[in-house]
Amino acid sequence: MSRFVRSERQKLADLLLELGPDAPTMCVGWDTRDLAAHLVLRERRPDAGLGMFLPPLRGHARSVMRDLSGRPYPELVDLVRRPPLWSPVSNPLLEGLTNTLEFFVHHEDARRAQPGWHPRELPAADQAALWRPASAIARLRLRRFPAAVLVQAPGFGEVSTGAGGEPVRLVGAPGELAYFLSGRQRATRVQVDGPTALSDRLRTAPLKI
Repeated sequence: MSRFVRSERQKLADLLLELGPDAPTMCVGWDTRDLAAHLVLRERRPDAGLGMFLPPLRGHARSVMRDLSGRPYPELVDLVRRPPLWSPVSNPLLEGLTNTLEFFVHHEDARRAQPGWHPRELPAADQAALWRPASAIARLRLRRFPAAVLVQAPGFGEVSTGAGGEPVRLVGAPGELAYFLSGRQRATRVQVDGPTALSDRLRTAPLKI
């Protein structure tokens, strides 16, 4: 299991218990109970997890989510804390790919919805672990953005993406870039350089898949 994923999982579970079931999150319409239920559904109910991507299964996913949300909150958080023995998204072969951003982003979703949040000072090894998927989703999610986009994480790397045109530069720590590129632009600390209209468009673009 990825050390970073294991650490983020435990920190998120600790925070969910600390905040309780009714705290806000950065996921629109979700409180901490909903966030915990989502994580459990994703890992333990792949039949319902497909509903996140396949419209015919969305009703089934909502039904399973409601059932999970009805469980006692400490029990729900314990299921987040303890990964299943095997899951399509939580297994030794794939976990670094499938769970690095999942647990980091949702940990930050719970953190950054609370008053007085500030970016964490992550060790270089953790930032490097985040840069790998962040650079990949930069290429994927910004490939059609109408500019020549340079995404830079000083000390870790840079990628060029976008559909071409006027240059726009997105600069930040890997964790901040990962959170920005997950569609949470308004709650990140990054630098965007370029024409005002394009910079504003990047800050409000629907970046979620």
